[in-house]
Amino acid sequence: MSAVLTPASAFSAVTTVSPSSPVNKIHQSDVDTTHRALRFLTAGSVDDGKSTLIGRLLFDSRAILADQLDTLAKRAAGQPIDLSLLTDGLEAEREQGITIDVAYRYFATKQRKFIIADAPGHEQYTRNMVTAAAGSDAAVVLVDVTKLDLDADEVPLLPQTRRHSLLAHLLRVPSIVFAINKIDAAANPGEAFRKVGAALEKFAGAAGIAVTAVVPVSALRGDNVTQPLAADWYDGPSLLQVLESLPTVQETVEAPLALPIQYVAKDGDGTGNNPRVLWGRIAQGQVQVGDEVQILPGGQTALVAELRRAGEPVAASVAGESAGLLLDRQIDVSRGDWIVAPGAAAPRRDFQATLAWLDTEPAVIGRKYWVRHGNRWVQARIAAIDHRLDIQTLAETEAHELSVNEIGHVTVELQAELPLQPYADNRVGGALIVVDPTSNRTSGALLVR
Repeated sequence: MSAVLTPASAFSAVTTVSPSSPVNKIHQSDVDTTHRALRFLTAGSVDDGKSTLIGRLLFDSRAILADQLDTLAKRAAGQPIDLSLLTDGLEAEREQGITIDVAYRYFATKQRKFIIADAPGHEQYTRNMVTAAAGSDAAVVLVDVTKLDLDADEVPLLPQTRRHSLLAHLLRVPSIVFAINKIDAAANPGEAFRKVGAALEKFAGAAGIAVTAVVPVSALRGDNVTQPLAADWYDGPSLLQVLESLPTVQETVEAPLALPIQYVAKDGDGTGNNPRVLWGRIAQGQVQVGDEVQILPGGQTALVAELRRAGEPVAASVAGESAGLLLDRQIDVSRGDWIVAPGAAAPRRDFQATLAWLDTEPAVIGRKYWVRHGNRWVQARIAAIDHRLDIQTLAETEAHELSVNEIGHVTVELQAELPLQPYADNRVGGALIVVDPTSNRTSGALLVR
């Protein structure tokens, strides 16, 4: 299983609370997210212009080094610079002219900092798009007007546009922005924007997707990317203005404590007294010295005798921070266990979930897989496939298996109990990854219903 174990660092603090701050005075509204870096991904179909859009943002914000520009200019040989090459770094990507892996880039404006994930548009690499979406504050879904039938009464959207939008919605990406790209190539750009926008709004309404904004852009020319578009048919903000106004994801502070244990360390003091420190990143809620906590799946309770952050003692810690807890008594605790507020979660062996299947081998009823929840691996099997979601009609259809890139509702049975929570309430406690035990491939993503 070592091939798929990629634990994140347990020692990175995201926010700070002074040791003297009373934890019962910390509320969700007290956490300022307006100055945090916005993590967003670009999604959509192949050749919709995702890499070019990111290149345009980097170019217009002067986030490109002089030697990079010189290299691109030489490669262009007198032609316009191909801005997509700023993100397509793999040799195979440049040869095929497509994005394969997720490329991360950084830039900043006077208002805020940004972390961009350029996700592949090809169906074969949908799993990479899911990886990028799972940690994003926003998704910019590009729609290429040159690929659509603008003469139709209702413009049909591309399957990958619908799939990526649904996946971003299912993964609870808070802000979804549709960017109608290559608007300069339309014979009647105003009419094209109106009709494509109407199709997007209709699809989003049927799928239950809350659309943050729909903006027209030309990534190649730079129209309405960083500067507002001068057109009589559009008087809205530029894409950059929309991104600068979006909130960042904030873990829920006002909720029962949930902390997946990532690492158990012995804290020797040279006297034979070796208390154990339970380290992990708080998924939701808050904890302070003296609180009663429960260890799952065992169910034992204890008091928090000491609390640490970055090696220093503190009085309290909140969701989003990495913390180390010392308990007032010895309990059998190991990596993969959870520290929760007493009675806040009940371990269970079966659950219903939305399954996004990413493997070329279909998901079948009765097949056993490994699943990872927090930092624990357990065996599981798909007990039933309740239905499959048709991305074209959004209808729930009968299915006995799920093929690559399909989405369905399933019932899962576990070999051991896990303290699961609905994904809508907790993105850490309600998410599991599915791994093929034979190939060690990441095969799917489970979102607890």
